[in-house]
Amino acid sequence: MSEQSSAVSGQPSGFSVDRQRRDRNVRIAIIAAMAREVGPLVRRWHAREVTRNGKTYRLFESGDVVVICGGIGAQAARRAAEAVIEEMRPTRVISVGFAGALDSKMKVADVVEPRVVVNAADGSRTDTGSGEGTLVSFGAVAGRNQKDRLARAYSADAADMEAAAVAQAAQARGIEFAALKAISDAADFAMPPTEKFVSSEGKFRTSSFVLHVAVRPWLWGSTIALARNSARASRALCMAIESYLKRESRDLRSCASPVNPPEQSLSGTPSVPSA
Repeated sequence: MSEQSSAVSGQPSGFSVDRQRRDRNVRIAIIAAMAREVGPLVRRWHAREVTRNGKTYRLFESGDVVVICGGIGAQAARRAAEAVIEEMRPTRVISVGFAGALDSKMKVADVVEPRVVVNAADGSRTDTGSGEGTLVSFGAVAGRNQKDRLARAYSADAADMEAAAVAQAAQARGIEFAALKAISDAADFAMPPTEKFVSSEGKFRTSSFVLHVAVRPWLWGSTIALARNSARASRALCMAIESYLKRESRDLRSCASPVNPPEQSLSGTPSVPSA
């Protein structure tokens, strides 16, 4: 659609009929920090790029579900959430990814669907309306001592860096919010120094990190363990997301009219019929 026809229709420049159709159909937008967190899930999904506020994001789409990988940290997560909300107009956003365990009973690859998400920066809390337990979003990668402090301060089960920022973006638009996090490091795990290899845009500088670790043999064990644990967490997370989407599909079918059932999406989850 041309800029002129957009102005006549009352829609913003660049708005198209296809865009309108996506706006009606997309129910769930999933925000992850890194592609490797959701790799097994989106491997066969349709991929495209979208640019918002000068930043280009990669979107993965399947039926009425879209995944965006926004980067590490609260600011990157907030920007990505706002971008996908503006682009796709979802009815719900879900923050997914890795988290560190604060409870010693939690093991690598356990999945948390928290009822409450706490922002450690200001103490604000978001009730997701489902799940159980508490996830706290902290402004840095939490080591063992910091995990102890977070557990005591918030009675939380796990810690991440992005969920609270995504929750705030959803609340600002009046959109439903949920979170799914897979444990990638146990409460007593000694993290290798990863934080200084995260860029201001939330990208992890893998090559620099590998070079740093390569000449420091005392970091090899924890780095290899973290890589192995992250792979396990990714598989568990993707399975949990698939289960979540199937659960939502069943709920949708139970509410749908038998005369006009919802269409099937590429992911096997039914799409919301167009108005």
